[in-house]
Amino acid sequence: MRGAGGPTIIPPAHGRVAPRIGTVAAALIDALNAIQRDHRACERCVTAGLLERAHPVFSGRAGQRILLVGQAPGPVEDDVTRPFAGRAGAQLMRWFASAGFGGADEVRARVFMTSMTTCFPGRLSNNSGDRRPSAREVALCSDWLDAYLEVVDPALILCIGTLAHSRFLPGRRLEEIVGRAWSVEGEPIDGVPQVSPALLPLPHPSGQSRWLNDPGHVRMLDRALERLRELARWAQSTGG
Repeated sequence: MRGAGGPTIIPPAHGRVAPRIGTVAAALIDALNAIQRDHRACERCVTAGLLERAHPVFSGRAGQRILLVGQAPGPVEDDVTRPFAGRAGAQLMRWFASAGFGGADEVRARVFMTSMTTCFPGRLSNNSGDRRPSAREVALCSDWLDAYLEVVDPALILCIGTLAHSRFLPGRRLEEIVGRAWSVEGEPIDGVPQVSPALLPLPHPSGQSRWLNDPGHVRMLDRALERLRELARWAQSTGG
């Protein structure tokens, strides 16, 4: 089905949990391909006068059990059309390695990557960093994230940075949520999740963030990465 100007979504035929790689339903693969094709052609923010140029950046395929949601692409990501390809991405890949992943190729093979807004928002007027996407841009881009959540049907959602946290765990500070897993209802999850998806918030790996200057926050990140190690194994085992 298609919303007004939105992506095409073909829901799973038998309940919420879809079959996975090796047995991924052809209809789900077709649905995801259609969404990604439409997403690449999206110019909503240009039409609204919010961006001069549209260039959506995301990556993923049917069957991936982990979905990562960041804030927005940066200039490097915009240039190479690959999420987390710059310095923040290199730091993120080091975090994944600490959680047991074999390297960037394995991360990209196992993790569907998108963001709250998928076009580079541009630099701040004083050139001190990248501009944070506006609420209007987030709203215009939200249908794409909704579509991926529906069709990819991830077991584990990684929320990277405060903008993504505001979507999945609104009204909570980083200090309250990093280091633990959460249900979509906002309840903490200890041990093996009984339902999916589970949420795992992480701070943003950008060097501009000062949150990790606090040793206590570094310990929280370490706990989150150990939880990622456990949940990545669990996610891979769910859904067939």
